[in-house]
Amino acid sequence: MAASPALHRPVADFTLPGGVLEGDTFVRRDYRLSAERGHPLVLAFYPGDNTAVCTRQMCSYSSGLEQFTELGARVWGISPQDVHSHEGFARANGLRFPLLADTGRAVARAFGIAAPGVGLRRSVFLIAPDGTLHWKHVTLLGATWRPVEALTAQLAALDRA
Repeated sequence: MAASPALHRPVADFTLPGGVLEGDTFVRRDYRLSAERGHPLVLAFYPGDNTAVCTRQMCSYSSGLEQFTELGARVWGISPQDVHSHEGFARANGLRFPLLADTGRAVARAFGIAAPGVGLRRSVFLIAPDGTLHWKHVTLLGATWRPVEALTAQLAALDRA
């Protein structure tokens, strides 16, 4: 398994297909990490759409989206399911941030979080506006996640750095 990106080092660029629910329309497009330079980015890797823990995690991030945007941050959810699955997941739960499809788990491998059986370890990576890794949390078992408050505290610390 590849090593996770190192703190305060540039994160390798990647592009994944995905989509975001805008009103009643699920808008599909490709998402490129380097295109997000200039503001913080929360990468929330989760094992699967429509599973109990993942649904609670993604719903909490969607409910807290304003707290992220107030700090200038964007949020991307990334899992191994395809964009069609993400659309159903977003619609069923009213998720209002992009969900990206890492179907081949290449990005999960690049972040050192690919895991046999579950696809990937539940993880959050905060990318600084300059494209470097500011903070990360990788779970071993995946039954818990970092709450919005913990992530926004890290984002606020980034603003003070």
